[in-house]
Amino acid sequence: MNSFPDPHRPGPHDLWFLPLGGSGEIGMNLNLYGHDGKWLMVDLGISFGDETMPGVDVVMPDPSFIAERRDDLAGLVITHAHEDHLGAVAHLWHQLRCPIYATPFTASVLRAKLIEKNLTGQVVINELPISGRFMAGPFDVELVRMTHSVPEPSALIIRTPLGAVLHTGDWKLDPSPVTGGPTDEAALIRLGNEGALAMVCDSTNATVTGTSGSEAAVRESLVRLFGRYENRIAISCFATNVARLDSIAAAAAANGRNVALVGRSLWRINEAARANGYLRDAAPFLTEHDAGYLPREKAVLICTGSQGEPRSALARIAADDHPEIVLEKGDTVIFSSREIPGNERAIARVQNLLIAQGVEVVTADDAFVHVSGHPAQDELIRMYQWVRPKLAVPIHGEIRHQTEHARIARSCQVPDTIIPENGSIIRLAPGPAEIVGQVQHGRLALDGKRIVPLDAGVMRGRHRMMYNGAAVATLVIDAEGALVTQPQVTVMGLIEGPEAGEILAEVGFAVRKAVEDLPVQSRLDDEAVRQAARIAVRRSFNATQGKKPLTEVHLVRL
Repeated sequence: MNSFPDPHRPGPHDLWFLPLGGSGEIGMNLNLYGHDGKWLMVDLGISFGDETMPGVDVVMPDPSFIAERRDDLAGLVITHAHEDHLGAVAHLWHQLRCPIYATPFTASVLRAKLIEKNLTGQVVINELPISGRFMAGPFDVELVRMTHSVPEPSALIIRTPLGAVLHTGDWKLDPSPVTGGPTDEAALIRLGNEGALAMVCDSTNATVTGTSGSEAAVRESLVRLFGRYENRIAISCFATNVARLDSIAAAAAANGRNVALVGRSLWRINEAARANGYLRDAAPFLTEHDAGYLPREKAVLICTGSQGEPRSALARIAADDHPEIVLEKGDTVIFSSREIPGNERAIARVQNLLIAQGVEVVTADDAFVHVSGHPAQDELIRMYQWVRPKLAVPIHGEIRHQTEHARIARSCQVPDTIIPENGSIIRLAPGPAEIVGQVQHGRLALDGKRIVPLDAGVMRGRHRMMYNGAAVATLVIDAEGALVTQPQVTVMGLIEGPEAGEILAEVGFAVRKAVEDLPVQSRLDDEAVRQAARIAVRRSFNATQGKKPLTEVHLVRL
């Protein structure tokens, strides 16, 4: 047993903040608070792969640091039901095995994910009332009702003897929320009067002036917009935006139309919403099969795929690959969402396919069809006026968002700011805030059914193969180290056409020469032969094609 104390174990006089995901980036939120030998985790989310990650759909933070200390993990609190805050729980729970705390709607969404992973009954989910309060180890946690683009978003007041920290989660100040109540301004003002040590706060829209806007205004706009179109309307939004689903249903009803859901994630959210008392005024949604029987002028289709996801309903419809839904010339598709940075090309691809079919595409640049779920500058200022923390810790944003957020905090007379990076232990108390340690952090990829480090050899090899192709050289050598036949080289994603045979023959000769030039003793060493052949293949292709393919050597020794 290691008798040395853990330098990364907080003592009774320590209050630490440690992000392992979600700082310096948007998505993959994983935050830890440390005090008196225990850790409290807030959120455990995912992000999505892009064209630089072939074969990877889901990316998540590496929880190794806290997984190695899971006996000290007091619990995991989920602030709300977005993928970037709870999407990794089902994938990583086996490493953590801790109690989970969530409000009813969030718990419903999480249970559906756990069922898919056959974890039903294994995970302890403690359902909390909105604005509830509970103890997790040495942490006294109070939930504060916020508004966002999903039901039941909660900020957390995390109290310890060293002070109270407000962890905002994702939020906005919606004066007229369509689902749930308004932000609990009184609770935030009480915290400010009590004395807030720090506010760890959403930075997503810190560069945006003004306010984020109200969902009620979007509803009114959609009612007018739907009245302009004579044919079928398809509309895409984030599946978890229950308020938007409600607004679309209301706009459809006002224009004598019926609504169908197209996409599995929409149905999961619909079930969770209705089970928790939301969407009460919306008529039951039709299935995509039933939608095919509606007259064009009576149909509204809510589709997954607002971010251009290749396997989403809207992407399949645009590619004329959906088994139930077809759009025709004169139909309209509304993108009722904003582009998440990095998704621009995928969204444009879907939109171009739709336009080529004669479908009218409407985005937030064309009509008022979306408001953000994150606070703009005026909302951040109001929050700082209420809470008046001694320290501002901007998270949930890229460095440009965090830096602007810190500037706003200073303009609101916040005495101290610190911009966190993933893996940095920040001492919140006692004394001035500062980085007091660094821990292991990174990213994991869901590669098929396996979870692997994003920088693992297999991922690096796949990346190289995507840009440089792959080659396999087959060599047959006798016991004395002599080549029995001419080496054979096959390639993937590298060359084609009439000249391919001649190029491969030249590479084969280069491999033969490299092997035959080896000393006799080296030709008896399988690894030395493989290395010589591998280098010869890469040099030959680099000379003729300007490519260094991922190369494997298949060696048969007789």
